[in-house]
This record gives sequence, structure tokens and C-alpha cells, in this order.
Amino acid sequence: MELPPAFAHYTRSLLGDDDYARLALALREEPPVSLRLNALKPLPATPAFLSVPWAATGRYLDRRLTFTFDPLFHAGCYYVQEASSMFVEQAVRQYVSGPVVALDLCAAPGGKSTHLRGLLPQGSLLVSNELVRDRSYVLAENLTKWGHPDVVVTGNDPADFQTLRTRFDLILADVPCSGEGMFRKDDTAVKEWSPRNVEACQERQRRIVAHIWPSLKPGGLFIYSTCTYNKLEDEENVRWIVDRWGAEPLPIATDEAWGIAGNLLDNDEAMPVYRFFPHRTRGEGFFLALLRKPDDGGEEEENEKEENRPSRQKAGKRKTERSDGYPTLVSKETIRIAESWLMAEAADTYALTVEGNKLNALAQRHAATVDLLRRHLRVIQAGVGVGEARGKDLIPAHALAMSARLLDKEAFANVEVSYGQAIDYLRKEAIALPADTPRGYLLLCYQGVPLGFVKNVGNRANNLYPAEWRIRSGYLPAEVSTISSPS
Repeated sequence: MELPPAFAHYTRSLLGDDDYARLALALREEPPVSLRLNALKPLPATPAFLSVPWAATGRYLDRRLTFTFDPLFHAGCYYVQEASSMFVEQAVRQYVSGPVVALDLCAAPGGKSTHLRGLLPQGSLLVSNELVRDRSYVLAENLTKWGHPDVVVTGNDPADFQTLRTRFDLILADVPCSGEGMFRKDDTAVKEWSPRNVEACQERQRRIVAHIWPSLKPGGLFIYSTCTYNKLEDEENVRWIVDRWGAEPLPIATDEAWGIAGNLLDNDEAMPVYRFFPHRTRGEGFFLALLRKPDDGGEEEENEKEENRPSRQKAGKRKTERSDGYPTLVSKETIRIAESWLMAEAADTYALTVEGNKLNALAQRHAATVDLLRRHLRVIQAGVGVGEARGKDLIPAHALAMSARLLDKEAFANVEVSYGQAIDYLRKEAIALPADTPRGYLLLCYQGVPLGFVKNVGNRANNLYPAEWRIRSGYLPAEVSTISSPS
């Protein structure tokens, strides 16, 4: 890799000759591969992978697996994520102790959102946002596969959140940056780097923070992160947030053995920030700062009346209503069937709602917040899709199969499939089932983990896997290495 001369000159002045030489050498090495296990979906067998020290479910792999052809990857049992960025866990674990409404502002493709959702205390709601439309659908797919029901996916510009003043207890802003920390994984980042682009990124990041800051509650937590090395996008932006809004930088306890670096500002070394360099830690470049918004009580909650308006979703026993307030067109029998697909313990805490001919399950405690979000933002999905009514038939939604908290597996006949059958299913191809397989909607499982639904009509099984999620590759590699059979 040929590093841009201006980058080399600047970064050498930032780190010193010896440290920069080690960094430049590390950037020419093969990057490590890491993933996070999903605690909601334990693997059939836990591989003996090396742990990421700052992330409880983070694991390093000794080689890259063929993730595309691993059914357990598509089932949401793990997420492939860069290890350094998992440090978000330490900020959340050390400062969040009760239920919160959290926002992941720049969330696609979903690494930090799936991680954050696993870290938040029970009763929390996560709003994951992505402005770019195509990326927002990828985000929704990954969160659906992760399987936690208390998630809302939105597709908005940060400026759109200004009407939701003091709404969030926690905001994570992993802002778009110059990407210096991804040089050895992304040749495009190297080619597009320039001092002018760094300055443009700094200005863009400040606009993003200025737009979203009013949405944070007084006393709320703000996680600012980038995957770059320079001080303009890192320390100087944190200092700008502190000076402009009086934010309090918060220390995060770390272990010296982790190799995390601190503040590189010459006149501000005491401000706690956390830097990951690939020659010091096993991971890519990453920067994080945790700040608390002043709790001075002087900020008016402009959306207080909005929040206190009666929600269309009443508390208590599960109700069903259209999102536009009109009576549902879905029959009572269809609703009864949908209810029978949910775990009994979800009966008193989740409500069925109707959007067109689709039934969704949403936590009652979050109904008012979701109603508020719908009035101000472009909501792509909220809660968990349960099924789609077509005449007298109710087709189970793939999101239900993925939901680790809502799906009652015993509500469907479970059919265990082989590896080859699983790949065929994920390609949305025809699945051949034994002649004695029950008819109707079946839940396909691979190594005991739900993959999705089919409808067995006797002479064939209709594949209900989402077409837009299918494995598009028509070939199978000569050597397949998956998490459950890594050789």
C-alpha cells in the first residue's frame, strides 16, 4: 500500500517517527477478522475463538470464514464487526444502568446498532437511523436478523431530528469520516484521502452534531466516534462540542494491556478520549469520546405535549388498529392466529398493530414513543412483523422467524434441514421435503436455529424467504469454512 505523502507527513508529526514507522508497517499487514456472537441466539456449539478483551461477545478468528455461505450468519447468530469499534460496549456498560431511549444516528450497515441493542438494559428502545435509502434497508435487514423486537429503523437526515427535542437518553454518532483507520481494508479510502477531504469531513461532522444535539436530554449521554486518526475530526471536534455546549467528557475505565491511546492534543491531554491504532491494538483505527449533556433544567421540552397525547395503541390487553386510526380490515380469526404464534409471556407486554394487511408486534411501553417518531420521521420499520393477511390466510413474516423474543417455535411444525437444503433455502430455491412432512406453514431450522418459513402444499414447498435477501451467488466455493464447521 502506498500511503498518501500528506497523510504520512501529518501522521508522523502526530505520533513521532518511531510510532509512525510501526503504524505504517501495521497498515501493510493483513487485518484481523472479528465478529460478535448474538446472546439471543446461542450457537449450537461454541467455537474456541480468542475473545476481544473489551467486548464480552467479541471474538477474533484465525482466518476469514465463508460468511455468505454460512446459514448461521443469515440466521443472525453472529455479526461480522471490526474489533476496535466494539469498544462502544465499555461506554454503555459503565454509564447506562436502566431503560433508555437510544439513537444510533449513522447506523448502516448495523454493526454498532446490533451491538448496542444487545447492551441496552431490558425495557430500552433503540432507534437506528440511516439517511441513504439503500443502506437503510440493509440496516433494517441486519437488525431483523439480530432478532430483538424493541427496535425502530428510520431513514432521515440528522436535521430532521431537531423537532424531537430532548427525546433521547443516549445518542451514538459514528459520524462519516475520512476513513484513515480503514486504509488496509479499503483501497478506496486511500485513493480518496486528501487534506481538503479531512477538512470537509470535520465541517460535516460538526453540522451533524449541531443538528442532533437538541434531541439529547439534559444529562443524556453522547458517544462520538470515527474510524480516523487525525486530530481535526477527533480531538478538535470533541473540544468544539465541549466549548459550544458545555458538554462534560467522561472517563471510561480501561485496561493498560488493551493498548488504547489517549488524547493527542498538545494543550489538552487531560480530556479523556480513546484511540485505537493497529500497531497497538488488534483491530483497525478507531476513536471514541463519551460526553454528558449539561443537566441544568433550563432546556424546554418542546415535544412534551406531543409525547403526552393519547397514543393510538392503548395499554393493557393486546389491541389491533390500523396505523391511520381507522378500524382494522383484518378478521378476528386472523388476529387470533397471529396471537397464537407469539410466546405466551409476550401477551401482556406486546400489542398487535395493523398496517394495511400486515400485522406487527410492538411493545406497549414504547407505543407512544413510536407514535411520536411516526409523526416526525420516515419510519421504515418498528417492532416485529408477524404476518400478512391475504383473504382468509395469514402468511407468517420472516421477521417473526428471526425474533428471538416473540416467536413461539412450537406454534409451527419444525423441520430440520441439512447444510445443502439451508443454502438452497437462502437462495430462495425450491426445497424438497420428505413425503410425510406436515402440510401448511413450516419453520425451517438449521442446527436447531430458525432460518425462516415455507408453505408445504404437498407436491412442493413454497419458499417464503425474502427475495431481496437471497444469496445471489449461484456457485458454492470448493472449500466452505463456517462458524460451526471451520475446516
